[in-house]
Amino acid sequence: MQATMMMTVPSTPEPTAMHSALIVDDHPLFCDALSMTLKTFVGIAEIETANRLDAAMDRIEGGEAPDVIVLDLNLPDVNGMDGLIRLRKAAGETPIVVVSSLADPKIIGAAIKAGASGFVPKHSHRDIFRAAFDALVRGDVYTPEDFERDASGSATAQEDAIARLGLLTRQQARILQLVCEGKLNKQIAYDLSIAETTVKAHVTAIMRKLNVYSRTQAVLIAREADFTSLLPESDRPA
Repeated sequence: MQATMMMTVPSTPEPTAMHSALIVDDHPLFCDALSMTLKTFVGIAEIETANRLDAAMDRIEGGEAPDVIVLDLNLPDVNGMDGLIRLRKAAGETPIVVVSSLADPKIIGAAIKAGASGFVPKHSHRDIFRAAFDALVRGDVYTPEDFERDASGSATAQEDAIARLGLLTRQQARILQLVCEGKLNKQIAYDLSIAETTVKAHVTAIMRKLNVYSRTQAVLIAREADFTSLLPESDRPA
């Protein structure tokens, strides 16, 4: 009897309900690798990238929203969870998946609290990415299998900060970021090409929404949402 040789053909991913994605990450090599993973193993055909939060916001507000957004927390123009909070407000119903090398349980929990639909550590195998996007299609929130929400209550202040920061408009969030950098109203007005009186009005609105009475208190609220404040001290940047 003549033997028949069987050839294994790479399987093509079944189509998902997601056809387009926006990857927000400032590392070109990772963007290329993730784009290939999403196309080959998740079945998303249209991939765009942005290396800054502002570029992603312009893309979302200037055209048709993608089916999913993939976000790195550590971007050059954002401060921790602030980027996710601002993107969540701009993206409407579009799900956001955080893909980050910062996979501490408190950071994962904070990202979900801030509106992420999923969290995938950057070092994850491609099957994990497929599982995460399958969960999104079902309307579920995806977290790593070994993730357990911290029930100690220690993240209460941080969660409260995220909720308050979520009340800010895009312009207010940008102004708060510049305030955190130590810039005065005159400098902020110059950077954003707006009147100094407009900056003052925004700062007043920011403090009202954050329920604080000084710029220093507003900065402390913003820092509470910084992902580095959630890391164990041994893992924090020097």
